[in-house]
Amino acid sequence: MNFKTLLFGSAAALATVSVARSADAVVIAEPEPMEYVRVCDTYGTGFFYIPGTETCLRIGGYLRYDIGVGFLGHEDVFDKEDLANGIEDENDTYYKRARAALQIDSRSETELGTLRTYAHINFQYTTDDDDGITDARDAFEMEHAYIELGGFRVGKTDSLFVTMTGFAGGVVNDDLVDYEPDRTHQISYTFTGANGFQAAIAVEEGDGERDFDLDDDGVTDFTASYTLDSYVPHVVAGASLTQGWGGVSAAVGYDSVWDEWAGKARLDVNLTEAISAFILAGYSSTDTGSYYATWSGDWAVWGGGSMEVTEKATINVQLSYDESEDFAAVANVAYELVPGLRVTPEVAYFDNFDDEDDEDDGDEIGGFLRIQRSF
Repeated sequence: MNFKTLLFGSAAALATVSVARSADAVVIAEPEPMEYVRVCDTYGTGFFYIPGTETCLRIGGYLRYDIGVGFLGHEDVFDKEDLANGIEDENDTYYKRARAALQIDSRSETELGTLRTYAHINFQYTTDDDDGITDARDAFEMEHAYIELGGFRVGKTDSLFVTMTGFAGGVVNDDLVDYEPDRTHQISYTFTGANGFQAAIAVEEGDGERDFDLDDDGVTDFTASYTLDSYVPHVVAGASLTQGWGGVSAAVGYDSVWDEWAGKARLDVNLTEAISAFILAGYSSTDTGSYYATWSGDWAVWGGGSMEVTEKATINVQLSYDESEDFAAVANVAYELVPGLRVTPEVAYFDNFDDEDDEDDGDEIGGFLRIQRSF
């Protein structure tokens, strides 16, 4: 009897433990549904939808390394022997810059047209020439930051005087004879019509300055600023027509600080599928310069072209000349080493042909190398 009691008691105890364990069983939660990032191909490659919205976003940029030598490097700088002996022998050294650029582009469609925001931010480490001594320092630059709705744009960007007629060729050092004012605050409207026609108008704040030597004695008498000093803005207007054969474009800019104007006109021609050429001419109401007339003298002209030699290599050439007889010739080969990585060696020649006014007249040669990984 005692044995049966013990047996039934043990069975009851095991059943009780089993029920208790069943009550405490771990319940695994159902996984929440995941929202995968969707590709947005409306505005080109690289865009994706921000989850939960109809806004398309692209995050890109590049990492770039530049090296300059000759007159494209740092000239007339002291070395350690100069500092010790107090003698300046005009030693030259490299120009170098490492830059990381971040580009953020968002777009969405509204009842008033495409709503876009764009920012381009540079972080860079650059060699510099500080009173004849070379140094290297970090820098931050907001290159572009603007909002667009339909054809309206507001923010910081390139002047319409530049973008309407384009940049001066595919070379890196395209401004040895300068053609572009500094970037600026801008409020603009661009009308895009049928058959490749565009027209635009902008009010701008301007930027930059220029030193003036009134007596031609090499001493700066005053520095002119091109940034607004009143409520009257700089004004730019332009138009362009782009076709399969090429295109034509023109822009006129009014500098309200100095009450001067400047204009540019451009012709582009696609000679073949692999060869293109351009000519760009500028004229100013003054030979002392303005925010828009960045060249020297009343007029200047730029010309050049590009030739695709292979699928990876393109040759770019530019020639430029202004009324003050500044002449520049630049050529490079842009070579895509692997997809996304481009190496561009470049050579440049510069001379001023006005021997009577330039005591140090003489031709100068420079070399430049750019290595850029874009993403």
